[in-house]
Amino acid sequence: MKFYQQDNVWDAALKRIHWLFDEFENVCVGFSGGKDSTICLNLALKVAEERGRLPLTVIFIDQEAEWQCVIDYMRVVMNDPRVDPVWLQVPIKLFNATSTTDPWLMCWEPGKEWIRPKEPNSVHDNVFGTDRFGELFDAYQKWRWPGQKVVQIAGVRAEESPARFKGLTTYETYGGETWGRINDKKIGHFTMYPLYDWSYTDVWKAIHDNGWDYCALYDYMYQHGVPVANMRVSNVHHESAVKQLFFLQEIEGDTWNRIVNRLSGINTAGQLQDKFMTPKKLPPMFKDWTEYRDHLLKHMISDPEHQRYFRETFAAYDGRYFGKAVPVLLKTQIACILANDFHGTKLSVFAASHGAYSINRGKKGGLAINSRTVDDPA
Repeated sequence: MKFYQQDNVWDAALKRIHWLFDEFENVCVGFSGGKDSTICLNLALKVAEERGRLPLTVIFIDQEAEWQCVIDYMRVVMNDPRVDPVWLQVPIKLFNATSTTDPWLMCWEPGKEWIRPKEPNSVHDNVFGTDRFGELFDAYQKWRWPGQKVVQIAGVRAEESPARFKGLTTYETYGGETWGRINDKKIGHFTMYPLYDWSYTDVWKAIHDNGWDYCALYDYMYQHGVPVANMRVSNVHHESAVKQLFFLQEIEGDTWNRIVNRLSGINTAGQLQDKFMTPKKLPPMFKDWTEYRDHLLKHMISDPEHQRYFRETFAAYDGRYFGKAVPVLLKTQIACILANDFHGTKLSVFAASHGAYSINRGKKGGLAINSRTVDDPA
């Protein structure tokens, strides 16, 4: 259930950002080049300028296999005199959703031929104690602001998925507010999402009404027929962005060629297109979706550790869901295998969409989602 207040989302977001500047001496923006972080950046710059808090620290983690459109836009942002640029082009380890035999991209790996050269004003050495993308923002904060309170402003919205809706509206993060994430409560490090209640239509209205620059990739996706609500800016081998490979070659042929030479599986995914995804109908050689799932798991996931992880995770989900949820669950598990979704992103979205339904409905149960527990509503 939603409760609407007197403020519109624009005014509410500005009030939230002003409040964050009141609460924190150190404020930064986590930037991806996407439309949501574009709003966060411009609103934070507006508030910082009004308060005499410029330049504003802006952090971008470059995942190497990026659209050239994103890099072009990033150069504009990072050369803005109002910005203190932190462009991280450091060695990190990313899952490759296009290949189960070569499941990692070692971004900016020393001695390798990279997809493109590093920027002259970027950070090249990883001195932050982690090689994982998901941990790097927090690690950078601890390295730069040790023992000091800091808040990172980022563009995550509840509309994007049921999992995000629950995560942004259920648990207190800071100062009685739920729209954020605790990075390190003891030190006072937090990430807050002041656009959490915005719609994508609010985002585009703000961009166009204010004449702000944005990544040209959105225009190309629109021309290609991608629904506005489905447009995503990410590395091209991310488990939730593989469909972008279906038109990367048309939009950025040079980028396509460089990424294909660098990363296994890209060309296969791009050529197979929808055949790379979970089929809508059960292949006739299998008696049911469970047999098909187990066949894929046995023959497509070669790493024993990954195979064990998937088996244990699937078993945990199989034991909890029943009824109409089961076919959807099995197809989600198949999608996890095909996309090498070792982080469980697709299953987290499934769980948030269907609730934590237990076979034993007479007992109180819970399902861990992103280190939180959603109780059985029954």
